[in-house]
Order: sequence, then C-alpha cells, then structure tokens
Amino acid sequence: MFGPFAKPVEVNPVITPNPSSRFRSPTNDSIVAWEAYATFNPAAVVKDGKVFLLYRAEDTSGAQQIGGHTSRLGLAESTDGLHFTRRGTPVLYPDTAQRQNEWPGGVEDPRIVESDDGTYILTYTQWNRDVPRLAVATSRDLVTWTKHGPAFAGAAGGKYLRTESKSGAILSRIEGNRIVATRVNGKYWMYFGVPDLRIATSDNLLEWTPLEDTNGQAVKVLSARPGHFDSWLVEAGPPALLTDRGILVLYNAGSLPSRSPPTSLHGRTARSSGQPRATSGRGSTPRGRRSSKDSCRFRGGGICTMALLTHALVWPSGIHAKIVNGVRENAR
Repeated sequence: MFGPFAKPVEVNPVITPNPSSRFRSPTNDSIVAWEAYATFNPAAVVKDGKVFLLYRAEDTSGAQQIGGHTSRLGLAESTDGLHFTRRGTPVLYPDTAQRQNEWPGGVEDPRIVESDDGTYILTYTQWNRDVPRLAVATSRDLVTWTKHGPAFAGAAGGKYLRTESKSGAILSRIEGNRIVATRVNGKYWMYFGVPDLRIATSDNLLEWTPLEDTNGQAVKVLSARPGHFDSWLVEAGPPALLTDRGILVLYNAGSLPSRSPPTSLHGRTARSSGQPRATSGRGSTPRGRRSSKDSCRFRGGGICTMALLTHALVWPSGIHAKIVNGVRENAR
C-alpha cells in the first residue's frame, strides 16, 4: 500500500532559509548569502545509515519572482529523518564548468538515484534564464560532484539543446535502503518534463535520448486531464520504481479550472514493467495536498514531490515509517 501520508507538524519545515550562510561564488568572485531567500525541492538518499538531503537554495539576488534568483544545492544529513544538520556551503553551484548553461539562474530541482557500483546519479535543471535544460552530475560521496552537462546534448543532432527540459525521474529498483537505477529491455529509462511527461533512454545514465514519434517529436506518456486534479499540467516527480506489480510513477500536477490561481498536487500512475511508456492505471485523486499551514512560493499554493526514501525509521512515538519528500508514510 502506498500511503496514507502524514506530516509531522512538530518538526516542519525541516530546513529553512539561513541568511547567515556565506559562500564565495566562483562565477563572479563575490560573497553571497546563498540560502537566504528560500530552501525547497530536495532530493533524498540513504548513506551510511543516515538520511541525506540535497536541497535547492536561493539567494536574494535578481528579480523577486520564480526563477529570478540564483539557485544552488545544499547538503544536509540526519539520523532520524526529521532533524537535519547542514553544511555551511553548497555542494553544487554555478561555476566555470557549465557557466553558459547555469548562470545567472543556477542549478535547480535535484533527483537522485544510485548506479549498480554505488555512484550517485543526480539529475537537475540548469537555468541560465534563457532555456532550462535537464542535466546530469555524478558523485561518490555526495559532496564532490562531476558535471556531465545537458542530458540530451548528443541526442538527435543536438536539437534538444534549444528545447526546454527539466525534472528527470530515473526508473529504479529498491535494494534495501538503496534506490538503484535499473535496466528494462537492456536500457535505462527516465521520465522527464513539464507540462507533459515524456520518456528517454540511456546506455550509461549520463547521455540520454528522448523517444520520438514518426514526426520526430518527443513522445508524451502522460498529459493533463480535463476535469481532474491534474487538469493543467503534469511533471515528473521522484525516481520511478520498478515493483512486482509494474512501474510506479509519482508526478506533480497543476490543477484548473482557473489558472488564477493554480494549485500544485501530486498523483501516481502505473505502467507495465516491460513497457515503461505504456500506462496501465492512473490515480483519480491526488496522493498529497497542501495544508493551510504549509508555506508556498507559488500563488495559490501547492506541494511538489521530488524525494523518495526506503529507509525504515522509528521515531519517539514508536511509529515505523518511511519518508517521502519530508512526509512520513505509516508502514503497512
């Protein structure tokens, strides 16, 4: 059973902006308060028995609007999944390696899985305030990262370099506390994009190729549904999971009838384990909603699901739980 979800109100939010954090930006050699404005949209992984969050942090530079600040990724760790200690400086940030793709908007919205050999594979959005691009980085320790550039740079003669892309959820399997990228039909698979979910394949987890139709367009595998909670848009959420019942895909959704204001929720869809692009079922109600006490940077409010853990924890209440995006799932 997936859910129900409960938010532990006594600790939320687990990470908040910290105006005192300072970092020297390598792009312009200035000292910046890198997490002063907002902290949100984390990826999560279990390492050495601890929960680690890679979270997006924004400084106060630029315009006071979504995407108007510079984003960097911070790292925090916890022994209980609720109380976190974070590093004083970001671990992924705009630098000379990908400056043309990441400056001045920064690096955004991480998702993380492991490869079979234990390498951490991070998908994230590069934002230069022109075109958002889905990119890949790797690490052995979560602190030192190697950037591999845009995920679709080598696909279809480079045509996707001028196409907006983001939100890469790699199909994975659960091995104990690990979420490990897995092959289906000899390929790795990744759901990506907004306002529609599309799908791509890879041989090495670094270079990806979107599946295209006969007209050379990236295939849509999930789209908005009129009259439902996901009537405006859908977006890839945390890593998709290969289970004994098929593939579970969690996705973020925006609702209508009015775009003023839209509401962000998250839903789920099921797919055949042998056919990652074929839908075999889709939820009719959202699996998570924003409460009146939740803070949100979007007009109208909302929640986004990006992190998924399989780490069983026991909190003082004695409840055995799993953590999904800072929300606990009571064990069944």
